[in-house]
Amino acid sequence: MAKDMEVAEAGSFSAKDYHDPPPAPLFDAKELTKWSFYRALIAEFIATLLFLYITVLTVIGYKSQIDGNADSCGGVGILGIAWAFGGMIFVLVYCTAGISGGHINPAVTFGLFLARKVSLIRAVMYMVAQCLGAICGVGLVKAFQKSYYKRYGGGANTLADGFSTGTGLGAEIIGTFVLVYTVFSATDPKRSARDSHVPVLAPLPIGFAVFMVHLATIPITGTGINPARSLGAAVIYNQDKAWDDHWIFWVGPFAGAAIAAFYHQFILRAGAVKALGSFRSAQRF
Repeated sequence: MAKDMEVAEAGSFSAKDYHDPPPAPLFDAKELTKWSFYRALIAEFIATLLFLYITVLTVIGYKSQIDGNADSCGGVGILGIAWAFGGMIFVLVYCTAGISGGHINPAVTFGLFLARKVSLIRAVMYMVAQCLGAICGVGLVKAFQKSYYKRYGGGANTLADGFSTGTGLGAEIIGTFVLVYTVFSATDPKRSARDSHVPVLAPLPIGFAVFMVHLATIPITGTGINPARSLGAAVIYNQDKAWDDHWIFWVGPFAGAAIAAFYHQFILRAGAVKALGSFRSAQRF
């Protein structure tokens, strides 16, 4: 039956029932003249601000609840923190997907840039907006929780005691790979053509990916997988401990995003094979 979908019947429809969007230009100066571009930047800024505000506030609130409490299961726990991160991503991707694509993460933007889904200008400006939004979001947390903020680490990502930098880097790479791979899969136009409900549900698997990765890596690095999230917390907290291994929370996510982009585009979607086939066809004429 799958083959029947791809076979044209008397010209009634095209042999291919979906169309991949054309690659985004590497450098598109025209974007700078469009209001939709700046609207997308505002959406990324506000979404990342809200993401950091809710999630870091949850982390600090949990630590304050269990401090001096004999019941180690008091508060929301690691499960609740993971739900806060995953749930907020689900909500914010759902809200902003139609405006900016709902990246809310420089690693996601980087992966989509490598896959030629966004231009270089848009990728760079998205990352700037995301980082500024993250800094402002954590700044709000500090303003509302002055008595607890410094005391409980400001929600900054740090490498946990007993783990090497290699382990922390590996955890960030694998965690970000899971996230960015999910983003590619959930937004794949080929899936959208087969099941019309996929675009509506796309934020759900992305949120679940964030949730699951947090469950696995909170004990190791606190879970970065988002350079803006790590930078915002480090800038506002501004203690040596937050900066000591900060490079892990940039190198790991960017490496994981690059691997996910390569895996999805060139292996699962056979990008390299298709490019080679097109090249060979061109040589015949």
